[in-house]
Amino acid sequence: MPTSLERWLPPVVNRLALKMAGPVALVTGIGAAWGTNWALWVDAAVGFGLGSLVYGVAHLLLHHRLDQAHTALHHIRQHNFEDLTAPTGARTDELDTLRWEVYRTGQKLETEIQDFRKRENYRREFIGNVSHELKTPIFSIQGFAETLLDGALDDDDVNQTFLEKILHNVGRLENLARDLSAITKIETGEMEMSTTSFEVAPLFQEVYNSLELKAHENDVALRLDVNEELSPVHGDPDRLRRVLVNLADNAIKYNEPGGTVALRARATSGNEIELSVADDGIGIPEEHLPRLTERFYRVDKSRSRNQGGTGLGLAIVKHILAAHDRNLTVESAPGEGSTFSFTLPTAPQPTLQAA
Repeated sequence: MPTSLERWLPPVVNRLALKMAGPVALVTGIGAAWGTNWALWVDAAVGFGLGSLVYGVAHLLLHHRLDQAHTALHHIRQHNFEDLTAPTGARTDELDTLRWEVYRTGQKLETEIQDFRKRENYRREFIGNVSHELKTPIFSIQGFAETLLDGALDDDDVNQTFLEKILHNVGRLENLARDLSAITKIETGEMEMSTTSFEVAPLFQEVYNSLELKAHENDVALRLDVNEELSPVHGDPDRLRRVLVNLADNAIKYNEPGGTVALRARATSGNEIELSVADDGIGIPEEHLPRLTERFYRVDKSRSRNQGGTGLGLAIVKHILAAHDRNLTVESAPGEGSTFSFTLPTAPQPTLQAA
């Protein structure tokens, strides 16, 4: 805390306290050299008194602040940011400004170190997840291939089945490589967005056509519920197609035979169009909802892997929507199905030129 003397003396005295010692010593030295003997003693006494006074004032005004700056630098050097406290007192001179700069430097360094540690933890976790995802299909392919080479290739009862399983696991590896490439490009900014105005209905029709066969194979009814008269929206149609395909693909995979998946688009207030994928499938427990878009996060791990999921689909959805300054909304309950939705702004209408 500032001493009573610091609060009483004006800032200019604080700034000049140390500077006074030098001139006083110089004047004293000149007087000692040119004065008489009795003047020498007087000069010496006056110089000693003034020097002691200046030293005392300088120590009182500067020492504890220099000590605070030294302590702060020590904490920063030791990465002991918990004990790094803000300087006390108002900024009245250059030394106070220096103390605050040291404190801000410590705060900035703490933030950068924390960010570095988070990135390092993410890198370690990411590598571990990728390794785990790769091992399962690779070991499966290896096991089936070895079995075929050991004689099962000549057994017509199993060779076809084993080859189909090998092909299935190769597909899993291909999907993983594709999704890893996509999410890497998005996070590093290499995947460029090309925004334009486009109609919603044709986009939904493309998604429907690409997933109609898969829905049929899973005994799931895929339905379109899109008003043809909706206003055009603004965004990147190719990336948004990927979003809708990922959402609809999940809805089909995690549905039950005889279930339904609906692709919907409707106008909302505020010049926006809401796009959604709804299903009446198994639903998602509430405790899993906050983590759905995390990389490699799965609610039902065994079912997801059996269906060929990579655990990156919703993470890719989140990043693409974030690039559009949009968020993914999820409503779900076990046994009642799920609805994934987001909004897009309607495209600005062209202005008519006056004749």
